[in-house]
Amino acid sequence: MTCGQTDSAPTATASSKPPPATEADPANPLHNAFWRRDRAVVDEELRRVCARPLTFYPGFQFTGDLESVDTPGAWFVTRSSTVLEISRNPQIYSSSSGITINNFPPEFNEYFTSIITMDDPRHARLRKLVSAGFTPRMLARLEDSVQDQARLIVDNVCERGECDFVTDVAARLPLRIVCDLMGIPASEHDFVFDQSNVILGAADNEYVPELGDFVTAILTAGEALSNLMDEVAESKVGVDTGDLTSVLVNAEVDGERLTRAELASFFILLVVAGNETTRNAISWGLVYLTDHPDQRRIWAGDFEGTANTAVEEIIRLASPVTYMRRTVLDDTVLEGRKIDEGDMVVMNYLCANRDESLFDAPYTFDVRRDPNPHLGFGGPGPHFCLGAHLARREIKVMFREIFNRIGDIRATGEPIPLSSAFIHGIKHLPAAFTPSKPVGARV
Repeated sequence: MTCGQTDSAPTATASSKPPPATEADPANPLHNAFWRRDRAVVDEELRRVCARPLTFYPGFQFTGDLESVDTPGAWFVTRSSTVLEISRNPQIYSSSSGITINNFPPEFNEYFTSIITMDDPRHARLRKLVSAGFTPRMLARLEDSVQDQARLIVDNVCERGECDFVTDVAARLPLRIVCDLMGIPASEHDFVFDQSNVILGAADNEYVPELGDFVTAILTAGEALSNLMDEVAESKVGVDTGDLTSVLVNAEVDGERLTRAELASFFILLVVAGNETTRNAISWGLVYLTDHPDQRRIWAGDFEGTANTAVEEIIRLASPVTYMRRTVLDDTVLEGRKIDEGDMVVMNYLCANRDESLFDAPYTFDVRRDPNPHLGFGGPGPHFCLGAHLARREIKVMFREIFNRIGDIRATGEPIPLSSAFIHGIKHLPAAFTPSKPVGARV
């Protein structure tokens, strides 16, 4: 009997933890197979998962060329209060061993060891350096860019009357903003998009057809993005071009600078976290507005007055980053269960944002929900999302442009889910609307 197959959980002892499974288990929320199913089935399963006490779920036993990837399993945290406890105690719950349930080979560290996978004091040093680029001046510059790009994106689809909302609309805005932020040429945008899809969608055969070689695929994508960032950074040395790369290349905080490797890893983090997650929040937003026409009417009737709470509700319900893992540094207790040193704990934000002890009707989409203490940007503590303000701005501006220009847009089919337990992603979403004329460049 495994913890993924019962509503009761055994006493927390080392012997009670089931070994990794040799086949994907659709009842195990750590396995991608759980998330590939119809969303109604996933939602119903999540209700059962969230109702259980703290439970250990087995990982996955890779074979053949993937034996170097270790996925031992993890304690699955669903309650908001427990996520908060873990987030506020990084001295017990470490990020430095990785943020997903997979323990990847050491060569991954070259590209994927940005601030999100560090503990203090190294984390504090790097976060202080990169925060130098997130100044009010930089954010104000980006806000103008967000509006301009949203207008151009709608211009590109408005005459057609239909589109793939994910690839044609939702994915375009955050990608362009991240690239603009870092000074990446427009000619490289599609390349960056493709590589980020590989990194987060490596277990999805649309992005990596040869699934058995996903480790190589991720490393190759990481190397490609790192090389691109290195080329861009080289052109910014000693030059103030107004973008974040020029700031970070030339910035010095307390006598320290970012190394090229640190800058490249930070760029990969932005591409993955800043692009993919905002893209999925916008995509899920259209799904929810289509499913709930009454909520669409409320928001459309007073866009500015409702926008802030509507955006927070999209982020809560979508929870684009499904979970973050921490590794326990010393024996401890969570929810009355003994957790051993070295165990993984998974903070599942999707479940925590549906915590019935915290949210009324948590599965209901309510654009006026207030208060809304969701954890869509992670819990409090050193790893709270650095780009939360920018993400909120992008979602709000994109939907303002949509409501003003193609206001009757609706999803015309079910969202096609990303095969991932880590990202609550949508790959494709067909949509239709009444065609309109482009507005052209702003004068």
